[in-house]
Amino acid sequence: MPAISMYRASVPVFTCVLKNLDSILDKAATYAAEKKIDPGVLLNSRLAPNMFALTRQVQIVTDQIKGCVSRLAGVDIPRYEDNETTFAELKARLNKTLDYISSFKPEQINGTEDKHISLKLGNSQYEFNGLDYLLNAVTMHVYFHYTTTYAILRHNGLEIGKGDYIGQG
Repeated sequence: MPAISMYRASVPVFTCVLKNLDSILDKAATYAAEKKIDPGVLLNSRLAPNMFALTRQVQIVTDQIKGCVSRLAGVDIPRYEDNETTFAELKARLNKTLDYISSFKPEQINGTEDKHISLKLGNSQYEFNGLDYLLNAVTMHVYFHYTTTYAILRHNGLEIGKGDYIGQG
């Protein structure tokens, strides 16, 4: 049985998350329109007062994904302005990220299991090898913020389920 590659553990997985999140945001926009809910109510909703709102959750998903693929490939990370205020703008951000990660070839990411990744976040410094960075840092963050986005929308009445979360693969 062949070993899974760094590429297969990253780009296709992240592609699935981005596409599923795009579909969920479509449903949220439709839900807001049908129920005559100001979309800003959903976009600014959070599960707890000290958690980020839905918009920031989506931004973090894309930041984690583009940062991971860029770091593994050894290229500069594109900067996004973090100024989205509508479902359409969030969907555009998701699609921009999808287009970006789709531009990478397996040979740019494969073989990076032992690549040194150093991150400075605030006053803290984190050191990883590529495999631990992908599996134990980024993937965990992506799924946390993806799940939180899903939970915010479910909490606000959007009828989505496991099939929407998992998608078509």
